[in-house]
Formats: sequence, C-alpha cells, structure tokens
Amino acid sequence: MPADQTSSLPRPRPNRVTPFGVLEATPIRGALMGNRGDLHGPDGDIRRNYLDKAWICCTLEARNGRRVTFDRKGRYTPLFFWDEAVAFAAGHRPCAECRRADFRRFKSSFNRARGAEEDHFVPVREIDRLLHADRLHRKKSQQRFSAALGDLPSGTFFVTHRSPQTPALLWQGKAYPWSHQGYGPASHADLHEEVSVLTPRLLVDVLRAGYQVEPRF
Repeated sequence: MPADQTSSLPRPRPNRVTPFGVLEATPIRGALMGNRGDLHGPDGDIRRNYLDKAWICCTLEARNGRRVTFDRKGRYTPLFFWDEAVAFAAGHRPCAECRRADFRRFKSSFNRARGAEEDHFVPVREIDRLLHADRLHRKKSQQRFSAALGDLPSGTFFVTHRSPQTPALLWQGKAYPWSHQGYGPASHADLHEEVSVLTPRLLVDVLRAGYQVEPRF
C-alpha cells in the first residue's frame, strides 16, 4: 500500500493484545511480538481478530535481517504483548522458529500435561488445533472456565466477580492487577476464591506441567 494511504490509518495501531485477547491501541511498548495471520482489510487497517489457528508469540528481534512489515494486506499483522504471561492468557504459544528453545520447553510441558513422554512427537498443527478449541467460543468470544485460585499455577491470568474488567496475574501466591502500563501492586490471593480463568485451559495445564513464563514486573 502506498505510504500516503497508510499515513491516514489510525495511530497508534490497535495491535496491543490484552489478557482478554482483545486488540487495543496504546503507545505503551510490548516486550514480545506475535501474530494470528493476516488481519488487514483492503485499506491496510486491522479488520479481523484472527485468520488461522497458529497464534504465536515471538521475540522483537528481526530474523535474517528482515524488517517487520505493517499495514500491508497479504502479510501477517504484527501484534505486541506486555510479556509472555499476557500472551498465554490471549492464547498464544511460543514461536517454533525465533524462540526455538522456549518452544521445545513448551512442547515438553505440553506432552507431560497430556500424559505422554516429554520427547513424544506431536505436530505443531495438532497443538494449534487443540489450543484453538480452548481459546475461543463459537461466537468468537474468549473461552473461560471457573476454578479456585489455589488450583491454578503461577503465570495464570484471571478476573474476579468483584472486578470482572480487571485482569490479574497469579504469581507465587499473590495477585497482580494488569493494565497496558504494567502490573499494579500485589495483593494477597485468597486461594479458596472461585475466579474466572482467562488463560486457556490447555495453557494452564502446560504451566502446571512445568513451563515457566517470566512476568515483566
């Protein structure tokens, strides 16, 4: 698309991902990049929530000298996350190319969570198929489930019935409210409290099986 056309698109771009899986516009920079395929409309603006089932989470570093392309239909749409805990909550897995070591750790934990040997072969497409079934309802809204905080592993995002619009990260027995500016002050997590879990069930199982995200506190 010609530069004079892309310059008319809204800025900042609505490409920051929240723990609800929603794309929003904010000047705050993320620590990780990812994509869900080509989300562009003919004008180069973001017009859909996803295109395919491979939702990945990448580094910010350019690969093989290639620059990230914005606002171009036919290319993947770059999305950005505050950290990997947010990416998990939104339903994204580690990229098997730019985050090869992390993907191997992820795959080992995925296999353990499903009762298989760590080195069991599983196609990436199968992982994406299973994860996609857990991330969205048929109406395309985020799929959630209820659980007691004490039954969830560190790295899980949730909301309480008291504050349904405030996503919080469970980390080492404490709850950290999240916004695009980062995490707020920690509060004690009532491990008996029933909450609505944002992180897809499959990724909660992966965390429980030993995969560790690194929150950006």
